Amino acid sequence: MTARVYKSTGSWYVLKDASGQFVQARMKGRFKIDGITSTNPIAVGDFVDIEQEAGQETGWVISGIHDRRNYVNRVSPARRKRHHIIASNLDQSLLVATLRDPRTSMGFTDRFLIACEAYHVPAIIAINKCDLFEELEEALFSHWREVYEPVGYTVLRVSGTTGEGLDTLRSLLSGRTTLFSGHSGVGKSTLINQLMPGLDLRTKEVSDWSGKGMHTTTFAEMFDLPDGGAIIDTPGVREFGLVDIEEQELAHYFPEMRARMDDCQFNNCVHMNEPGCAIKQAVATGVISEERYISYCTILDGLDED
Repeated sequence: MTARVYKSTGSWYVLKDASGQFVQARMKGRFKIDGITSTNPIAVGDFVDIEQEAGQETGWVISGIHDRRNYVNRVSPARRKRHHIIASNLDQSLLVATLRDPRTSMGFTDRFLIACEAYHVPAIIAINKCDLFEELEEALFSHWREVYEPVGYTVLRVSGTTGEGLDTLRSLLSGRTTLFSGHSGVGKSTLINQLMPGLDLRTKEVSDWSGKGMHTTTFAEMFDLPDGGAIIDTPGVREFGLVDIEEQELAHYFPEMRARMDDCQFNNCVHMNEPGCAIKQAVATGVISEERYISYCTILDGLDED
């Protein structure tokens, strides 16, 4: 029987079978060693084969994993040399960001977008807590739109408290499986509670003494939306380490660079010090955002550390 993974606790999995029923299952031990390079052999969003456990009427085991259409991963926070699959078989991803309490950096955002580009997952940016905007935040929001919208990313203005922008967000989520990600404290759970009345996910205020968000989601979990589609809620992340990206590849995951890199003088140009670089020329003339280019250089310089 085929089922889809809705929640993973690391040892047990909550699955939805073809009839729409939820069951719990564990995985057979062989999945832990058969060529699995991630810290989680089975991820939320995976389609799996299940069978009844021998001698158990209600026990289920996962006997096979279907090939993934795509996924988003990051460096495992616990094991830096391994990667962790955040979720799989996605139609799109939504980065929930905030401009204060806590403030999401563009560097973090760019890393998330690169991970999505690398695995062909369209990404949307939602700037939450717009009800708290003052003059500085209004200017920052305009800047984010100026940087990301010309590249092809939708930048939404939303509030999980007042409901501003949620009708637009609902229309983008309808009928699609969407990964929700972002720092702790950006309001993912509050947004999801607005989108799915009655779900009542736990929420927690930002830590006053640190300005950092507090974790409210412990494990990734998928929820079916009332109008079709699904949301995959994930634990808040402090940093986003990139996995298996070579320096020659990196520019391919910046859409504005990908569109122009064939015009560089050298095929192996990494857009740093080479002559005849079309990317550096585009930055100099304002066609490519200088901030995005600086982010590219910073990420390129740190690839060996990821």
